Amino acid sequence: MQSSRILLAATTLAFAPLAALAQSVSPVCDAALRAASPKVRLTTSMGPIVLELDKEKAPISTENFVKYVDSGHYNGTVFHRVIDNFMVQGGGFTKEMREKPTRSPIKNEASNGLKNEPYTVAMARTQVYDSATSQFFINSKSNGFLNYSGPGTGYAVFGKVVEGKDVVDKIRKVRVQPSPYSEATPLEPVVIEKAECVAPAAK
Repeated sequence: MQSSRILLAATTLAFAPLAALAQSVSPVCDAALRAASPKVRLTTSMGPIVLELDKEKAPISTENFVKYVDSGHYNGTVFHRVIDNFMVQGGGFTKEMREKPTRSPIKNEASNGLKNEPYTVAMARTQVYDSATSQFFINSKSNGFLNYSGPGTGYAVFGKVVEGKDVVDKIRKVRVQPSPYSEATPLEPVVIEKAECVAPAAK
C-alpha cells in the first residue's frame, strides 16, 4: 500500500554545485537559481502559490526541486495527501493516481536549522532517512515533531510560501477520503497544473 510512504519523496540528482546545475536547466530556471532566493510558481486548480527557496541552507533540496520543476515533472500532478491542521502533500501522482517515475533519492538536509513552521515547504520521504525524491509538502501549522532532533530524524525544510497562503488554506479544507494512496486523498483532485521558475526582477 503506497500510503506507507509517510511523507514521501525520494529523488536525487548528483550533489552538484548550483553553478553546475544551472548549466543543465532552462534559462529561466538558470536565472532563478542565480538569484539570492529562487522562486517557483505553482499554478494549481485552486489558485497560484509562489514558493521562495532557501538555496543557502538547503542547496541539495533546492537543486533537486528546481530540476523537477524545469523538467515538467510536477505539471499535472496532484496533492494526494491533504490533512487539515497538518500539511498538504503532492508532487508524485497524476490525476489518474499513477505514480510518476523519479530520479535517485537525495541527502536529507533536515539538520539545516530550518523548522517545519506554517507555510514552509519540506521534502517528503519514506521511513528511510535519505529517501526524498520529487514529493514535497507544505506545512499548514507548526509541526515541531517533524524537525531535526538528532541523527536519523527530521524532514528537510527548503523554502516557504510567499504568495498564495490563502490558496494553501483552501486546499487544506477540501473534503478527503481514505484511499490506497493516503489516509486523506481529496474527493476532487487538487491539481498542480503547471510549475515554473520565476525569473528574478530586473535590477
